[in-house]
Amino acid sequence: MKTVLITGASRGIGRAIACAFAKEGYRLIINCSKSETELLALKEELAASYHTDVLAHIGDVSDYSYVTQLFKDAVTRFGGIDIVINNAGISHIGLLSDMSIDEWNRIVGTNLTSVFSICKLAVPYMVRQKSGKIINISSVWGNVGASCEVAYSACKGGINSFTRALAKELAPSNVQVNAIACGVIDTQMNACFSEEERCALADEIPTGRFGTPEEVAALALQLCTGNTYLTGQIITLDGGWI
Repeated sequence: MKTVLITGASRGIGRAIACAFAKEGYRLIINCSKSETELLALKEELAASYHTDVLAHIGDVSDYSYVTQLFKDAVTRFGGIDIVINNAGISHIGLLSDMSIDEWNRIVGTNLTSVFSICKLAVPYMVRQKSGKIINISSVWGNVGASCEVAYSACKGGINSFTRALAKELAPSNVQVNAIACGVIDTQMNACFSEEERCALADEIPTGRFGTPEEVAALALQLCTGNTYLTGQIITLDGGWI
């Protein structure tokens, strides 16, 4: 039985990914930084519905010392981690000139440094066992950039390059690294839009709608089942938008 670590799992895409993997019988380590009540409720739901072993872990993945403790607890509980889903992320909308250095450091720490920290600690176990999957949840803005989201775009662009580079590094060890570049997914991150803005945005998307967290989860699950030749790819899931 394989073990999957999912960061930012209390809601949205992370929650949907946790549900998809639990349904398939994976053991889970689910993380969030603040929404403890929601995360613990998810743990109970998954254990009851799918009878799977779930470790809920509360902490900030931008903090390397926390990530170190997370892995210690994971190894104690499960012996290691077979699959990593780097999903934790926050947004920041506004002009670059109005952004403080603390805001920059916060978004880079949560969105990009966390990917480094998680992978750094997961990779040795995967290399030893000569198998593993790493899925990084990225964004179309990492491909093309977005006005008033410079820091977010920079982080997601960094994740894309990180994914391609690490995939080459780990390919000889049979560890695959891929990213999903999401378009507009119907989550709380997009709750800032009014109904009028949501309709206008949906009209820009060829499929005429936002994506769902469950669609992202289905793709993540598919990337983690077989196909050891698929690695280093940034797979865009955006309904044909960009």
